[in-house]
Amino acid sequence: MRMRTLPAATALAVLFSSAVLTAAPASADTTRPIAVSDADDTVVDGLHQRLYFSDRSQGKIVVTDYTGKVVTTLTGLAQVRDLELSPDSGTLYAAVHGADKIVAIDTVTFTQTAEYPTGDKTIPSRLAYADGKLWFGYGDQWDSGLGSVDLSAETPTVTLDLAAGHDFASPPELYADPDNPGTLLALDAHISSAPIIVYDISSGTPVIRVSAKKGGFYKDAALTPDGQNVVVAGPGNRALTEYRLSDLEQVRTYPVPDEPETVSVAPDGTVAATVLDTADLGDTYVFSGGSDKPASVRNLSHNWMPWFGHSMNWSADGGKLFVLTGSYETTQFHAIDEPRKYVGTLKADAPTTATRAKSLTVKGSLTAGLALPAGTPLTVTRTDMESPKGKSLGTKSLGTGGKFSFTDTPPAGSKVTYTVTYAGDATHTSATASDTVDVSRATPTLTLNNNGKVYDYGKDVAFTAHLGTTYNNRTVEIWSDPFGADKPKKLVKTGKVNSSGNLSVTLDMTRDTAVTAVFKGDARYAPKSVKSTAYARVKVSTALSKHYKTGKIGSTTYHYFHKNTDVISTTTMSYYKGRKQRIELQVYYQGKWYNGAAEYFKLGTNGKSAVNLGHSGKSGIRARVRSSYLNSASGDTVNSTTHGGWKYFIFTS
Repeated sequence: MRMRTLPAATALAVLFSSAVLTAAPASADTTRPIAVSDADDTVVDGLHQRLYFSDRSQGKIVVTDYTGKVVTTLTGLAQVRDLELSPDSGTLYAAVHGADKIVAIDTVTFTQTAEYPTGDKTIPSRLAYADGKLWFGYGDQWDSGLGSVDLSAETPTVTLDLAAGHDFASPPELYADPDNPGTLLALDAHISSAPIIVYDISSGTPVIRVSAKKGGFYKDAALTPDGQNVVVAGPGNRALTEYRLSDLEQVRTYPVPDEPETVSVAPDGTVAATVLDTADLGDTYVFSGGSDKPASVRNLSHNWMPWFGHSMNWSADGGKLFVLTGSYETTQFHAIDEPRKYVGTLKADAPTTATRAKSLTVKGSLTAGLALPAGTPLTVTRTDMESPKGKSLGTKSLGTGGKFSFTDTPPAGSKVTYTVTYAGDATHTSATASDTVDVSRATPTLTLNNNGKVYDYGKDVAFTAHLGTTYNNRTVEIWSDPFGADKPKKLVKTGKVNSSGNLSVTLDMTRDTAVTAVFKGDARYAPKSVKSTAYARVKVSTALSKHYKTGKIGSTTYHYFHKNTDVISTTTMSYYKGRKQRIELQVYYQGKWYNGAAEYFKLGTNGKSAVNLGHSGKSGIRARVRSSYLNSASGDTVNSTTHGGWKYFIFTS
């Protein structure tokens, strides 16, 4: 909940720890999701380097290390609200709103060591430790009050109705600091006419020392390191306001552009705040230079910040700032390593396109809450095909108004990235930005032969790619993509072209095939690919059986069949799943061939198909038959249409 000053032994331990940490290189900021749905309070334990988050909606306390990694989760704490750490960091106190009690938890074993019932329907919600007592705000609306648990007694006792005559409109939000003993601060936070009250508790019984109405509706508050002043978020104005506890007079304000939600003060007095950030311009403000200097601004979330509960705290040594953003499933934990530094926002703007070997201009800006002077050095790196790891272009200087520009002549084409880096300084974070230019390249000559040619089945065919002039890449890839889903595209050859610019590969043409030659480009010539589609016929033959002899009629060989003997035609064809062969029969009459029948027959898996053509029953009848593969009509499209040779036959007595 609040930052506490540690006792001497603990303070020394933290001091030694921070000395070691500052000797090591600074680590990067941490952001990670955290299983906290609705954070009511945050407490930092500097001795054990832990954080405690109360989750009122899920009735649990989530314990993490300084990176947000969960150490343990304490459950069964109905509507748990405020948390408070004992001065020795040995005990964590939690107001269990839904169970009318306060519980004590050992910070080493994470076990409950005590509980203090506060009375039926008291619903305690706010805690503060001061002068050996645990003070608590309890109740609801006008039935609210101030109570205490006397932890110094042999048997701790609970006392209610200690408001010293003030009628609280809601449970008071309580603050105390060991550096200002005898003092308890109470905020009547949820009504406009409610005051800030400073109690004198030196006698053990609260007495109102000073009270003043400051507008009410206080969102959060934090005491300064000496316990003498309080910084309040609210009421309803765009500033944090600091008051003296001695007379509640205003000391100073810390302006913010939106409604402040939570506040925390580091051991050195640095004030940090989160704001609602409805315009998404920045949600976390750190006043490292005091109220008179601009704040360092960070935009940790693009959503509105949590507007209920204390969700931000400094580390015990003041070196880190811990912030929660979001809620429920979107809650994120942020650990900021250099919170006092101003965040530099660097932008780089290069042309969308440019011509290789021609000058181009890159412009940009570097802005921060605390402006950087002209002359601030920026380093520039160009990354391209010739310098894939980046090539330094030296140091450029920031101009007036946070603007910069420089020219460059890119020697290589394709994507060229310019990266601008600001190294940071004692008061500013580092920053980097980049932009990419599409730089033109020449179009190379690339050809591939054999496009549209048709080859016999099984023919070995040489495909030759020819590459014209390039810069320094002479490698070509040749890919083969046979027709048919069962044969994937594959790389069949890759290599440098010969002195004539050629690269060849021989393919066995058993299917129609798309062949692609690919040149991947270089720094001066663009990538290019060309495709050549070559076609392959099927292998087909037809054999006749049951004839009694063969002989020639003129120059044509005939198969002789008895007039009542059936002709058996057997086709052998290159097999493909589902393929059919087409039988075509013609009859010879008065010097001409006339179409008879044509029909498709499925091939067996061995590529054969036998068909009974029947018999004539008459002598002197001449006929012929052939088998064909027709692309698509034969059941597939992986080969080119192929007609087999005619087989001639005659019927005799």
